[in-house]
Amino acid sequence: MKSIIPSIIAKSQKEFDECFEKVKSASMIHLDIMDGKFVRQQSLNFPFKLPREKRDYQAHLMVKHPLAWIDKNAHKVDTIIFHIESYNKFAKIEETIDLIKKHHKKVGIALNPLTPVKSIQHLAKKINLVLLMTVRPGKYGSRFIPSALKKANKIKSFNPKIKIQIDGGINDKTIVRARKYADAFVSGSYVKNAESSKEAIRELSGIANS
Repeated sequence: MKSIIPSIIAKSQKEFDECFEKVKSASMIHLDIMDGKFVRQQSLNFPFKLPREKRDYQAHLMVKHPLAWIDKNAHKVDTIIFHIESYNKFAKIEETIDLIKKHHKKVGIALNPLTPVKSIQHLAKKINLVLLMTVRPGKYGSRFIPSALKKANKIKSFNPKIKIQIDGGINDKTIVRARKYADAFVSGSYVKNAESSKEAIRELSGIANS
């Protein structure tokens, strides 16, 4: 069954707590971590605290130095996704994968819309998931880029067992176009701004699995 993962962007603990309250019905929550350097915005760029109630968290690192964040914060989350665009050296990419595994976390790599899939071909059997960005990363409400969806089939050819998530501009219209390409969909502003986030998640799940 395809899943819907609500995302949280927050600049303070208070804002995080308010966002969490809206999406707490979800079994997994996507945390957008931004350092203001890899992307212009900042989010969860402070020693944030997560609620004690048990659920899965995945951290999406939009930061220039993933290794430092992982060493300090890996214990907070279940899955860590970093951008391949954070590095220009293959050795650093492998070092990051190894560090995440050392912390016994699932490993994900994010690809920006213009990044070719061949950049992860040699890594596909070393990781658990690929996060396909269908917007330029960094803020809620960015324009959906459908051409990025075509990467999914190629990635599956590298490793049929790899999970694919789509992140960016996911709403009740775009998910119709995206549903055949992924195992899970990350939704930010559509869920956050809904009158009932719980109902919005249920609606998207119904469309994704229809």
